[in-house]
Amino acid sequence: MLIRPYTDADLSALRRMHETQGFDYAFPDLRNPLFLSKLVVEDDAGRAVMASLARLTCEIYLLMDPAAGTPRDRFARIAALQRAGESDLRTRGLEDAHAWLPPRIAARFGRRIERLGWLCDDAWTPYCRRFIP
Repeated sequence: MLIRPYTDADLSALRRMHETQGFDYAFPDLRNPLFLSKLVVEDDAGRAVMASLARLTCEIYLLMDPAAGTPRDRFARIAALQRAGESDLRTRGLEDAHAWLPPRIAARFGRRIERLGWLCDDAWTPYCRRFIP
């Protein structure tokens, strides 16, 4: 088994793998600079049989004083901050952001941010791998 960097010559093999898996998402544009790591596993015959593609994304943290203003005031501030934050992230080349809500606020706060365009992706189960102890 050999693990090596992706090359353009691997593209058709990776497209076939993606199609065979049958997942409901478009094949990624591997020319996108947000793909920071693209590794391919070759079998003994030199065929690409697996790949790991790591795309940079963003995790959003919201810090706020829950006693500052009315609920309407706080929602307006969140909406304004979201617009500014999205603009800032777009200028840095990012394409998406993710928020993990604590279970105790997920239902109520989740409904609020859905009104701002956030999606609750119940179709996919998130997992995390921490690299630092």
